[in-house]
Amino acid sequence: MARRLPVHEQFYSFQGEGVYAGRAAYFIRLFGCPVHCPWCDSAGTWHPKHIPKKIQRLDVDKLTETVASTLAEFTVITGGEPAIHDLSELCEALKKVDQAVHLETSGAFPIKGNFDWITLSPKRWKLPLEKNIHIADEFKLIIDAPSAIEEYISIIGHKNVPIWLHPEWSLHEDPLILNKITEWIKQHGAPYRGGWQLHKNYGADLLDAGSAPLVPLGGDTLLGY
Repeated sequence: MARRLPVHEQFYSFQGEGVYAGRAAYFIRLFGCPVHCPWCDSAGTWHPKHIPKKIQRLDVDKLTETVASTLAEFTVITGGEPAIHDLSELCEALKKVDQAVHLETSGAFPIKGNFDWITLSPKRWKLPLEKNIHIADEFKLIIDAPSAIEEYISIIGHKNVPIWLHPEWSLHEDPLILNKITEWIKQHGAPYRGGWQLHKNYGADLLDAGSAPLVPLGGDTLLGY
């Protein structure tokens, strides 16, 4: 029997972040995350106030069949924290239908699965494993304070892969954060890049009926997305 995974949502959209931004992608968002970022934009995957009593578990074959019916260039496995699950079988099934498989992870847990692209977004609440830092294809740093860039660089070190500096979404119009990111990129150059969440500007994900609506963390809209 194929492995069954706890799926929060699955939808067809475009990738709104990173190197692959703007390209057609299928997203599979899994339940569960022990990291618990206070500004999480996917709190419905773990927050006790928002997790449903009955969690949907879908088998790998069914997920793969749905992905194969789209024109997605790749599939993104995200969460929550997807690496708390064994994703080996899902990766294998997707590759059989010629899907590249991307992972979005905090890097705090061992990665189980054969991925074509790994986006690592380190979080101070549970630091990434050293092994995962070395295999990441790009980094996404969430800048929630002017000191956050230096803090995260001290964790991951200086790399030769893209390092995206994203304003935390509730601060995406805060000049202090935006100016800090801008000046850092101007002063340090490559591999630092200004990050954004294009899918939120477009409302792209919400056009698919399989996409779950965003839920304010703990009901506090000030924490934002």
